[in-house]
Order: sequence, then structure tokens, then C-alpha cells
Amino acid sequence: MRYLLLIYGNEAEAAKMSQEQMQAEMTAYNDFTEMIQKSGAHLSGEALHPVNAATTVRVRDGKVLTTDGPFAETKEQLGGFYLVKAENLDEAIAIATKIPGATSGSIEIRPVVEWD
Repeated sequence: MRYLLLIYGNEAEAAKMSQEQMQAEMTAYNDFTEMIQKSGAHLSGEALHPVNAATTVRVRDGKVLTTDGPFAETKEQLGGFYLVKAENLDEAIAIATKIPGATSGSIEIRPVVEWD
């Protein structure tokens, strides 16, 4: 089964990180990515630009409405994701606990619908 692991964190807090702290976090993410690639669980993953680069699109009564930024104001923002394959939710949770962002933010696990 495929699971999307959504990485949420506080962008304002991340912006306060020193160069050394940022480098340590990037090293941790690189190590994590290498680990899940070697395990065969890694399918995809990307970091995202900050929420100020986001655009939300809605269509109402046939009219396209666009808004700068994310849909809702939250304390944590979506910063990236991994798409992994796992046998079950327990295995997906075990993978998610190793994502560096889990220690300061949260990881949302969403099963991917498998269309036949």
C-alpha cells in the first residue's frame, strides 16, 4: 500500500534557525531519505516553498477565484512530503517517526487510494 507522509512545521520558527542548525536538519533529511531508499519504501518526496509562494484556487459559479497563500491559517505549514510504500499503517507510522520534522512539527499519514 502507498502512504503519503505530509511534513508540517512552523515556518516562522524554522526561519530563526542558524546556518549550522539548518545544515544539521538537511543532513538528517538526507540521511533519512537515503535510509528509506535503501529499504525500498521510498517512492517520491519533495520539499515545498514557503506558504507565501502558495496559491489557492476555487471555482464558484463557473468563476475562477485565486488567493495568495494556503487555504487556512494554521500554526504549522506543509513543508514537504514523502510518498512511501508500506505493508500497513503500523509500518507507515514506523517510517514517519524517523522523519526529522516529527521532532518539532507533525507528520500526517494519508493512505493513497489504489484505483483498479
